[in-house]
Amino acid sequence: MPSSVADAWPENAWISRAERPVQTATSGPLAGLRFAAKDNIDAAGFATTAACPAFAYEPARHASVVQRLLDAGAALLGKTNLDQFACGLNGTRSPYGAVPNAIDPAYVSGGSSSGSAYVVATGEADFALGTDTAGSGRVPAGLNNIVGIKPSKGLISARGVVPAAQSVDCVSIFARTVDVAARVLAVAQGHDAEDPYARRLAMATTPLPAAFRFGVPAPLAFCGDALAEQAFAEAVERLRALGGTPVAIDYAPLAGAAALLYESALVAERYAAVRGFVDAHDDQIVEPVRSILLAGKGYSAADLVDAQTRLRAFGQQAAAMWDGIDVLLVPTAPTHYTVAQMQADPVALNRNLGAYTNFVNLLDYAAISVPSSLRPDGLPFGITLIGPAGSDWQLADLGQRYHHATGLTLGATGLPLPPPVPIAALQPAATVDVVVVGAHLSGLPLNSQLTERGAVLLRADETAPDYRLFALPGTVPPKPGLLRVAPGRGARIAVEVWRMPATAYGSFVALIPPPLGIGTLSLADGSQAQGFVCEPLALEGAQDISHFGGWRAFLRDRATA
Repeated sequence: MPSSVADAWPENAWISRAERPVQTATSGPLAGLRFAAKDNIDAAGFATTAACPAFAYEPARHASVVQRLLDAGAALLGKTNLDQFACGLNGTRSPYGAVPNAIDPAYVSGGSSSGSAYVVATGEADFALGTDTAGSGRVPAGLNNIVGIKPSKGLISARGVVPAAQSVDCVSIFARTVDVAARVLAVAQGHDAEDPYARRLAMATTPLPAAFRFGVPAPLAFCGDALAEQAFAEAVERLRALGGTPVAIDYAPLAGAAALLYESALVAERYAAVRGFVDAHDDQIVEPVRSILLAGKGYSAADLVDAQTRLRAFGQQAAAMWDGIDVLLVPTAPTHYTVAQMQADPVALNRNLGAYTNFVNLLDYAAISVPSSLRPDGLPFGITLIGPAGSDWQLADLGQRYHHATGLTLGATGLPLPPPVPIAALQPAATVDVVVVGAHLSGLPLNSQLTERGAVLLRADETAPDYRLFALPGTVPPKPGLLRVAPGRGARIAVEVWRMPATAYGSFVALIPPPLGIGTLSLADGSQAQGFVCEPLALEGAQDISHFGGWRAFLRDRATA
């Protein structure tokens, strides 16, 4: 039986390369981009090996996704190495050799899409296709300082892909930036009647709220890796700075679902995917892939039904978490291992790498892995953002914002991140600009009514010189009233302009007590916006404080009186 090569070398990233890039169109949305395909994805003119030479065959046509990319102007460079039959998360389970990490070659690249991640991280390809059943489109991204999109199941056709577990397989995308990965996804997606698991999905087309809630698993474990734990704590704070509020979620149902992938009859699907070859040539399969595949033979149909029912039960339990969060944040991998460590303990350490990935496809979620930091020891640390099926564009948008907030360079190239590019498939959310004049100003008692609805401060401003400001007696907290007066009898009053999601505007207005209300205000530059006004009758006998020029100045004067 062949065994994996002990040493990891850069050339191991490729299984086959074209003498000249394969290109069928010179124009299109991906023109000028070069890509590689994991060698369990068919490309006519290349043997498909699934990292098993005895399994190799010559496909008659390109996989659906490869054809779409070529039609869009991209050029195919060749086929990349993988953990054999896409079974593994580390990149050492291949007779073509172990693939090194792009940042530190002593460490694993992550798998099974090891070669695809390596050639992107090093700049040999602009993007690459991988596959993801249990995390193979995310773990290699996290360990190589690149982006990995794991799309919603069925969004990209898997026709022409050697299956690992066909009902949960996804074609994944690696790139050095979210922009490129998202552009590839926009081309690659599309229903394909030749794929039994393809589906038409209703995609979310508005960004996540400016103020969003992100789930953080409790408890979290990092396999004793203190640097990874520190890196994740920093990631939580960075996401908080982007407008997020962390929410602890119970990880038990997600962990329960993840365990079923290899520790139940669900593993029978891996055996079924290549059973004809396994039954005839199991001596040509490397360990521990051989043992994993053969384990699938021992389960009955009743065992599989039982495992599927248990999975549905975990899914029902996990679904409740989406009532309290907009997105889930996890470490892409809880730690990082050397090639030597992995080969000395290939099953347990591989399982550790999938601690926060295995459940995602089983529970029908979308995900994106983005770089987060370089640890003090120089190793990359990545985070994964997870959402319900169809949230792919929302995740890409937040992932791009997060990636650009890190200040990291691109993969292993040392090149700076280019400017972010808006996600084309997202439509800007409808907003309302609200002018506030009193207790809703920044730092004052009612400002939280704005921020908790996702409102953001646009600018400090002034009204047109046509208003008077009054201190309303007996209000708690103290509030002013703004009144429009005849030209020449008013003053400019300091205000703030806040932008609020239109979906939150109604609930905000409902909080405003009489005699205050919302009307149209004129600003100093001649523009108009919705803002606070007051009923004239309520101002009879109220103190005119217009000479202070604004509510803050009045409060300061009263505090020092």
